[in-house]
Amino acid sequence: MAQTSLDLLRRGADHIVPEGELETKLREAEVARKQLRVKLGADPSRPDLHIGHAVVLRKLRQFQDLGHRVILIIGDFTATIGDPSGRFKTRPTLSLEATRRNGTTYVDQATLILDSDPEKLEVRHNSEWLGPLDFGDLIRLASTYTVARLLERDDFTKRYQEGTSISVHELLYPLAQAYDSVAVRADIEIGGTDQLFNLLVGRDVQRAYGLEPQLALVLPLLEGLDGVEKMSKSLDNYIGIAEAPETMFKKAMQVPDPLLLRYAELCTTLDLGEFRRGAAEDIVAAHRRFARELVRTYHGPGPVAGAEARYDQVARGGIPDDLPEVVVPGGSLEAGSVGVLALATLAGLTSSNGEARRLIQNRGLRLDGEVVEDWRLRVDLGEARVLQRGKDRFVRVRR
Repeated sequence: MAQTSLDLLRRGADHIVPEGELETKLREAEVARKQLRVKLGADPSRPDLHIGHAVVLRKLRQFQDLGHRVILIIGDFTATIGDPSGRFKTRPTLSLEATRRNGTTYVDQATLILDSDPEKLEVRHNSEWLGPLDFGDLIRLASTYTVARLLERDDFTKRYQEGTSISVHELLYPLAQAYDSVAVRADIEIGGTDQLFNLLVGRDVQRAYGLEPQLALVLPLLEGLDGVEKMSKSLDNYIGIAEAPETMFKKAMQVPDPLLLRYAELCTTLDLGEFRRGAAEDIVAAHRRFARELVRTYHGPGPVAGAEARYDQVARGGIPDDLPEVVVPGGSLEAGSVGVLALATLAGLTSSNGEARRLIQNRGLRLDGEVVEDWRLRVDLGEARVLQRGKDRFVRVRR
């Protein structure tokens, strides 16, 4: 059965508020031959994006491909406040300069997914309208919502009940995000499940300013490779959208089996019925199919075969050809050799000789494919050698 535009946009959605209105908005836009204005706000507190962030970006791209206009709001002003969503203590504040630097990187990476055609993408910074608000404007905005309703959100409720401080500026955050929707006249706002409260506040505040309230399209948060926490660079359970094809393929193969279908649904356009049947027959083959599709999505078809071949080579215990190379300075050598502890640290595989020694004691370091048994070993650099940490961290060292 052919997939309709509505089916495409509903794929992966956790829920839509109000339910049923998406079809109405799409139909009315088609009849009026107008673009829907689809908003995503992003506070650039971190500069790097992973495929968890890409879940909402991919949904925006689907709207673009259907002819609608995406409003990507870089929250350079709201990031200085700090989104309290899912937080049980006050976030540290960032400077406006830092948020703008991160914002530039964010847009560069987001446009790996989004269509950058100016007719389909509008990039705005919310400092444009939040910065000029005077105290009277702030009072008017604050009057559109009650403290009781703000305290209904789970994280505020928990903090209030436990006696953990809630700063007034945190209570203002949902209103500031909602004012973004007023400023850009959003028809639809997209966000993760942690943003549901903020998206609904946006509907109420738009209504208070005499606008038609936006539809909220809520997408799930993608679990990380550990299968427990949500994907996060700080937890090292992520797949970065700008990572090398070989790294992306390897990490895609590490997705926990129970989450593979979820990853396929949220991160690719694979046919889910067919993929589900294939996974039931051969889960390893399904992993490979997902990994190929993920690499193809972000790097094109060219690197897919090479990334898979490298994965297979390493899995068989081989040493890949395309390795980073480190030149050991002459001052570190003694009669053309260097201690293996110093060599591992100079190569960037360990942060100190102490860490290198512990790594060797745990049989985690290899030299030219052989496990290093003795931390007192001296390595002759008469020719290039290959150091390996774990299964897939290789460095070629030479003098």
